[in-house]
Amino acid sequence: MQSTPIHTVIFDLGNVLIGWNPRLLYNKVFDDPERSDWFVNNIVTLDWNEEQDRGRPVAEATELLVRQYPEWEREIRIYYDRWTEHFSGPIPGNVELLKRLHAAGNYRLLGLTNWSAELFPWARENFDFLELFEDIMVSGEVKMKKPDPEIYEHLRLTYSLGDFSGCIFIDDSERNVLAARAAGLDAIRMKTPEQTREKLRGRGLPV
Repeated sequence: MQSTPIHTVIFDLGNVLIGWNPRLLYNKVFDDPERSDWFVNNIVTLDWNEEQDRGRPVAEATELLVRQYPEWEREIRIYYDRWTEHFSGPIPGNVELLKRLHAAGNYRLLGLTNWSAELFPWARENFDFLELFEDIMVSGEVKMKKPDPEIYEHLRLTYSLGDFSGCIFIDDSERNVLAARAAGLDAIRMKTPEQTREKLRGRGLPV
C-alpha cells in the first residue's frame, strides 16, 4: 500500500490490454503445435523481436534472420508479412479497468509499451480505447525498451512523475515489473484481469 494517494496509472499494452502471441500465426503455418513452439522459441525469438522494439527496422531484422537461417526463409518472412495475425484482440477485463479509471476522471493514464515504431500506428488505428490515454511511450520511438532502467527514467522525466510516488505500473512480464520496482514504481504483475482489479481496489482505485 502506498502512503501517497494514487494519481497516475501506467499500463503496458501487449498481453495487458491487447492479446499478443506469435504462436497464433505459426499454429496456422505449422501442422504441429510443438514445431510452432520450437520455431518461436529458437528462430523468431523474443530477443530478436525486442531489437525491433528498441528501434531496429523490420526489414533489416528480417534480412538478418534470413541470412542466419536461410532454410527457414519462408517462415521468417511470414512473421512480419502476416504480423497482425499475432494478435487475439482486446483483453476485455483489463480494457474495462482502463475505461473505469478514465471515467473516474481523477487519474493520469499513461501507456508504456515495447513495440516497433513502424508497427504501432496499426494499433492506434485498430484499438480505439488507446485514445483514453493521456499519452503512450512507445519503445521503438524513444529507442529504449523495458526492462532497461533508462526507459523508466525517461518515463519519469517526460511526464514529470517526480519520484514515482502515487504511480502504479501494470505489466504482464515479471522482469519488467521487477525493473519498474527497482526504479521506484509500485508495479503490479498482471496475471488475470480479476487479480489486477483486486490489487487496484486494494490501493483504493475505483475499479
